[in-house]
This record gives sequence, structure tokens and C-alpha cells, in this order.
Amino acid sequence: MQKSKVKWALITGANGGIGKALVRCFAENGFKVIATDITDFEESHPNTVNYQIDLERVVNDEEYAIAFKDQILSRTEGRGLTALVNNAAIQILGSVKNLTRTEWLTSMNVNVGAPFFMTQLFLETLERNEGSVVNISSIHALQTKRNFVAYATSKGALSSLTRNMAVDLGNAIRINAIEPAAVSTDMLRAGIEGKEEQYKLLEAFHPIARIATPEEVAKLALFLCSEESSFIHGACINATGGIHGCLSDPD
Repeated sequence: MQKSKVKWALITGANGGIGKALVRCFAENGFKVIATDITDFEESHPNTVNYQIDLERVVNDEEYAIAFKDQILSRTEGRGLTALVNNAAIQILGSVKNLTRTEWLTSMNVNVGAPFFMTQLFLETLERNEGSVVNISSIHALQTKRNFVAYATSKGALSSLTRNMAVDLGNAIRINAIEPAAVSTDMLRAGIEGKEEQYKLLEAFHPIARIATPEEVAKLALFLCSEESSFIHGACINATGGIHGCLSDPD
């Protein structure tokens, strides 16, 4: 079957800092975009359809998931998806002693379960269109710090899932992950408001002397969904400005 010339991308977590950049980047580079998030949409973009979705229900409620899939595919006018970007994530902080069962399960459902079941739901249409999946993982998949045990474990699992799904699916589709370090989102900036020196120190600790922009992550995701990356499969690509190679010690 000849693949459609009209390309549709589904992006989760579209209301976040990276999510908004992903939506703009794909919509401005030849894709029609289905932007999904659990929260209300306050803005819309050309070539974009906004859709509110609860990813925990996608994981735990098969009937809800199938209805969601059918509604999404109906929006694509029978063309289906060419790209799926699993960007949505929840970052619940807490120690091993203090994390609740609900916090742990929510972290796993949103950060690992949803990317798996979203890929499974749309696998047939992605395969038909020779499509790609990009999972937005994190530097925390490999390097973390205290109180990130739920988030870091979920991202480690997401990167492992990416590698394993590539092996399991063979050449049906391509699937890759991006592991960013700090990204200059509204959430990050709000967290350091009034702490300018701490922000400068964070930038200086990156060998490249700054943190990433959401647009840089989005452009990498777009590349991984393009024919120019046709031999990249099962890769977990760091986008860390070199900080993943830094040894943190008293020196």
C-alpha cells in the first residue's frame, strides 16, 4: 500500500513547555498534528487539532483506550498516523520512605505504561505509513539524584522499553528516545524564580554553558521522525549539553 502524502503526528503532553514546542515544530514542517493533554487547551495552532485525554485511563481502561484510538483515527480522514511522540510525563518527587502507592503507580502509568499502550494502539496505522515513535525520556534514565526514585525509575524503564520494542518490532516501525537534561521550560523557570545565582550555576555546570531550549528537543524529535534518520532505530539519544559526562565530586 502506498503511504499517504499527508502526514499526521500525535503528540502527548502538548500543553507543557516541550509539548508546545513539539506541536509548533511538527505543524510548521509538513505535519498535521493531533495535540493531546489532560489539561484544557488555551491556544491552538494552524494544522493542529487539540484533544483532551487521560493517559492513566488509556493504561487502565481498555474500552476508553479503544474509543480514543477510533476517535483519533477518524480525525485523520483514514490516513492514520505517521508519527507518535510520547512526551507526556509526571514528575512526582519523594524518597523511598515517603512515596505513596498512588504516587508510584501514577508515575509508572503515565511515564511508562502510556507510551507502551499508545504505541500498541496505533501500531497498525504507524506500520502502514512507515512511521516512527519518539519517546521523550530523560537524563534521569541513567543519572539521578535523591528524591527522584519514582521519576528516574520510570524514565529508565522508558529508555529500556524503547530499546526492547525496537528489537521486538523489527522493521515494522522505527522507535527511538531522547534523553534531555535541563530544559528551559516555564515550569523550570518558575521553580527557580528568585534564585538567579542557582540558575547561573545550573547553566555553568553544563559543559556547553547553558541549558536546552524546548525547540532543540522538538527539532531532534522531528529529525527522528524524518527519512533523514532512516537507520536510527532503538536509540536513546542524549541531549544534555555534555552534563551526562560530568563527575560530581567535592572538587
